[in-house]
Order: sequence, then structure tokens, then C-alpha cells
Amino acid sequence: MSEFLTDKAAAELAHQDAIKSEEAALERETLLEFPCAFPIKIMGPATIDFNAQIRAIALAHVGEVPESAWRIRPSAQGNFVGMTLTFTATSKRQIDDLYRAITAHPDVKMCL
Repeated sequence: MSEFLTDKAAAELAHQDAIKSEEAALERETLLEFPCAFPIKIMGPATIDFNAQIRAIALAHVGEVPESAWRIRPSAQGNFVGMTLTFTATSKRQIDDLYRAITAHPDVKMCL
């Protein structure tokens, strides 16, 4: 009897199919061709903790990157830092997920 679906199970499968279709359409919307080098810029306080936390977020979304992938620039007065990570993006979803995770950090002032 496992070949018959309940209404709830059928609705869930239809919902999952709709999500997959929408994700595929969003993936086609971008002008980027994957994989590609993609820079993301983050601005926040010039602290060791902030640097480490942003790197941990990046690690979770893009994996290990060489130190040369990071560019760190302090502000004129040294209170803030601009961090640029250039990584090999594999999908629009990866970029979007990384952006959302970074902007969710309470100390991030700007992310481009």
C-alpha cells in the first residue's frame, strides 16, 4: 500500500517540486556562470572577534579558502574594518545563503 499517497503526502511532494522548480528558475535568473570568482565585502568593527566570526560564517558556506582570498582594510581612524572575501561561487543559492548569514550578524554594518 506504500504506492498510494495520502492527500497530505501528495501536497508535500507537490510543495517540494514547486520549491525545486522555483530554485531552478532563480538559478537561471543570474547573469553569472558558475563556478566563478565572486567577491563579497563586509564592514564592521575592527575587532579580533568580529574577524574570527565572519571567517567562521564564510567557512560554513564556502569551505576553506586560502589567506590570500581575504583582503582586510582598516578605516582611517581604525574603528572599523572592511573585509573582502573572493571565493569560487558554485551557485546563486550559495551566494545568497552566505549573504544572509553575514548580514544576520549583529555587528555587520554593511555587506555588498
